[in-house]
Amino acid sequence: MNVSHDVSHTDRPPTGTDRPAVRVGVLVTALLTACIAFQLNASMLSPALKSIEDTLGASSAEIGLTQTAFFTSAALFSLFLPRLGDVIGRRKVLAGMLALMAVGCVVAALAQSVPVLFVGRVIQGASGPTVPLCLIMLRVEVTEPKRYGTLLGMITAVNGGIAGVDSLAGGFLADNHGFQAVFWAMAVVAVLATVLVATLTPETKVPGAHRMDWPGVGLLVVSVGSLLIALNEAGKLGGANWTLVAVLVVVAAIAFALFWRTEDRTAHPLVATRHLKQRSTWAILLTTTLTMTGVFAVMNGLVPAFAQDARAGLGMSAEASAWWTLTPYALAGLAMGPLAGRLAATFGYGRILRTGLIGAAATVVLMILTLPAHSRALLLVASLLVGITYAGVANIVLNGLGIVLSPKENPGFLPGLNAGAFNLGAGLSFAVLYAVKTAVLPEDPASAAGYTTAMIAGVVVIAAAVATSFLIPKPVEAEEQH
Repeated sequence: MNVSHDVSHTDRPPTGTDRPAVRVGVLVTALLTACIAFQLNASMLSPALKSIEDTLGASSAEIGLTQTAFFTSAALFSLFLPRLGDVIGRRKVLAGMLALMAVGCVVAALAQSVPVLFVGRVIQGASGPTVPLCLIMLRVEVTEPKRYGTLLGMITAVNGGIAGVDSLAGGFLADNHGFQAVFWAMAVVAVLATVLVATLTPETKVPGAHRMDWPGVGLLVVSVGSLLIALNEAGKLGGANWTLVAVLVVVAAIAFALFWRTEDRTAHPLVATRHLKQRSTWAILLTTTLTMTGVFAVMNGLVPAFAQDARAGLGMSAEASAWWTLTPYALAGLAMGPLAGRLAATFGYGRILRTGLIGAAATVVLMILTLPAHSRALLLVASLLVGITYAGVANIVLNGLGIVLSPKENPGFLPGLNAGAFNLGAGLSFAVLYAVKTAVLPEDPASAAGYTTAMIAGVVVIAAAVATSFLIPKPVEAEEQH
């Protein structure tokens, strides 16, 4: 069993030492800018969706589809771009991704129709594995466990939302200057990030990696892509085309079987099947998927919906609900991230991950118990606690484990697959928890039974994630030895 891994062995500092603090500081600045640029693509647009609908004369469903296109594109590019970085150079790939992101922003800003906006969002999705690639590049430069854990937490915490500022800025720009201004702002940050990464970061790659397994890439993208589209369709519940869902699931299964066969036969596999069989791979992917399934739709769907529900909930406006739920959640995650990374390196990644997961489950239970009170203060407290336990701890550690458990000869594969698992779990979360909510739709519209039952389902799934987390091997080299 492979339980201790390193991420790369190119440009490695002498054992026991790190790069000078100035160099690491410059690197972290460039990588943070890259992660912020990606996060703006993911979250800054949310408050502008209504403006896009009105400007383009489109339906909510059509605009929602452009959002789905971005996240699906991001998930699929995440499957293979980190590995391409191993082969041709990570700086080259990251700078290329950010440049493509900027192009996508410009296309979307100039869009006069939904199809053009759709294309722009798909191009922006090429930046999908920005965070995993940044963490791998950081790992090459910083080997001391506590220091790496702290910086890992700092970079990954941005991925949970830039303290809510991203959403507020998006809303302000859309209200005062139109949705195009949001995309132009994204483009400016993307160009800045491209320049910083291209000029301030060292080039690293894996010496023994010379070729990409493009047939394997194609089959894996078809498999995961089919599954993501099937999940999105299933999330429509009553309005879903279940025949299409069934066909897509079959296509996903066949493509994955062919992918496995291809990986067994090629001399340069995208993912060696021996790695897929190891607990250091499947246990973390399963834990990530279950964690996201249990918590994502709770904080990004059920809680804001309850806050805005005029009959069963608090009847807030969309902006007010964001101030009371999503902004404190993002702030708490941002503040907790660096500490969580340091604690993981000090006391063990597995132990800190389970602390975060159990805390998240307990907080959702607290939400369930306090929903009938219709208290804004209690909702705020619960949002802060989920921000600390999930966004600030579990999310940080899961991202970190994808880096520190990846094998030496293929450091890009596990972070890429783990990014796919995050997206898969997010899609499953809306499909599963909303299916539960719909199934128990109460006769009394003033009843919160639908919300509470869906949250109970979320707690059960998070409990399953706690159980599978015990199967994840200990990343010995990434933890301080006591």
